[in-house]
Formats: sequence, C-alpha cells, structure tokens
Amino acid sequence: MPRLRDLSASWRLGLTFCVLTLLGGYLVSGIVLVNSYENRDQRPGLTMTDIVGAYHGVRSPAPLITSLEAGHPNDLDPELPLPEDLRDALLAWLDDAENLSLSYDDLDLGDEAPAEIIATYCLDCHVRGAEGEYAAPDVSLEYWSDVEPLAVSRDIQPKDLKVVSASVHAHAPSMGIILVVLGLLAAMTRAHRAIVGGLFAISAISLFADFAGQYLTRLDPIWAWAIVAGGGIA
Repeated sequence: MPRLRDLSASWRLGLTFCVLTLLGGYLVSGIVLVNSYENRDQRPGLTMTDIVGAYHGVRSPAPLITSLEAGHPNDLDPELPLPEDLRDALLAWLDDAENLSLSYDDLDLGDEAPAEIIATYCLDCHVRGAEGEYAAPDVSLEYWSDVEPLAVSRDIQPKDLKVVSASVHAHAPSMGIILVVLGLLAAMTRAHRAIVGGLFAISAISLFADFAGQYLTRLDPIWAWAIVAGGGIA
C-alpha cells in the first residue's frame, strides 16, 4: 500500500483540508443533533430521556403526581395532613395538562386553587431558605416558575419509522464510505498497522451499532445506549 509521504505536497495539502472539512462537518452534525433532540422531555439539555423518547417513546408522570400518589406530605407531617379532597383536586389539576398555568391560581376555585393548596400545605418545607426537619429548599414551590417543571408530565412520542428509515438511508451509506476512506488514509500513515486496524474495526462496529440501535430501541429502550455509545465512538 502506498504511503501518504510518497504523495506530492499538493496531494497531502488537499487531503489535509478534506479531512479538516470532514471533522468540521461531524462537529456541526453533533450540534444539529443536540438541537434536534434536546428538550423533548421538557427539561433543559440533552439527556438519555430525550434519546429514548425519540426512538422508543417515554411516558412519565410529573414529579408532583408521583409524590402525591405516594402519600406526600402526609407521610412526613401527620399533624398537618393534606385532606383527600384537596389531594384529588391537585391530581385533577395535574391531569389537565392543557390548563395547568391557567387554573394554577384560578380565583374561581377558591381554597381548592392549586396555588392556595400548595401555599397552605407545602411552602413550610418547599421554599427557598426553608429550615426544619423536613425542609427541602432545593425543591422550591414558591413561584409558578418553580412549580411548572414539576407539574408537567412527559409523553414523548417516538419518531415515525419512515422518518428513521429515511435518515438511515441517507446517512448509513455515506458515513460507511467516509469511514472506509479515513481508514485507508490512516493505513497509509506511519502508524502501526495493527493499531490502525483495531481502531477501524471498533469504529465500524460502533457505526453499525448506532444505526441498528435506532431500530432496536423501538423494541427495548436499553438499546438507546447503542445509539449513544456507537454514535459517540464512530
């Protein structure tokens, strides 16, 4: 196999800029992927929930629903129990996702307005600077901006398989060819052939895992790790 050092200076210069262009393209692709997938779970930043949601779907109740259904706050302070009718009112409010903000402090609801219930039964512990045995200032419910992320249930629908297939159809052949070209270029350097071959094999397996994971995650969310690990390594 010829060596890169045997090529003319113009060839080596051209190949250098081609590789730099590919690296820049991969960097931009990573940014596009982050922008495309983040916040699917209505939380800032890219998380595994975003990836699982995109390829498998995620149904997760709001943290407030989970807490109320577990018996909170009665499980902590039996001297100030949350009445069942008010608990039911909060759960009914949380179940009406389209009107969460509108009915949060609805005056027509009187003492059953979510804001009033939370102020009476929750703010002793869930407020900034709270002190005491059960204080949880890190989970503040003081303002609507604090309550909203804890009141929203996540129901992320997966991408249509036709969309996934179109993406794989567009990217798998091109990325496979790019990997072959980069592997051949690496083999033409002074690097040890066994090391280059090992890295090429790992990258090829990772690329396959990435694309296969996009289908397998539909069956089981554990395969989302194949997308993350495979895409990251490849």
